[in-house]
Amino acid sequence: ASKRYVDLRDKAILEFFRSTGARRSEIASLRVMDIDLGQLAAIVTGKGSRMRIVRFDAATGLALSRFLRARKTHRYVSSPMLWLGEDGPLNPDAFNLMFRRRSERAGVRVNPHRFRHDFSHRYLLNGGQETDLMQQNGWTSSDMLRRYGASAAAERARQHYDKVMRKR
Repeated sequence: ASKRYVDLRDKAILEFFRSTGARRSEIASLRVMDIDLGQLAAIVTGKGSRMRIVRFDAATGLALSRFLRARKTHRYVSSPMLWLGEDGPLNPDAFNLMFRRRSERAGVRVNPHRFRHDFSHRYLLNGGQETDLMQQNGWTSSDMLRRYGASAAAERARQHYDKVMRKR
């Protein structure tokens, strides 16, 4: 694994997207003080300036820890913003560029919003409660839950059928 600053930063960003379902703007606006590695949680500011706590997994915690160590040597280390590029804090559009660069290198097509859908799908498939997913994703309307949860609904129904019908 690379120990270059940009690789550690990008790995932490990708892991954060994968494990939280947070929006690009929420991740882009994270400050160092918003991260709690001990609790595997972060405070994000969502739509309407509503703040909420999102949880992340241990793999993301490890990636963030490694990144934060490398960040201490960055020339903009005094910035309160978490994600730093060569010219200072990254803006949301810089995330799109990073995704494009990393996607092309890996030979896949992916964008930040795809992670939000994937997270929601996996959360529900793994038995997560819909109201908890609404909290994690910062939704105030169940309309968003239906939109994001629709892709997982059919698969959950098949899994539930297999589980229930094998009990004969």
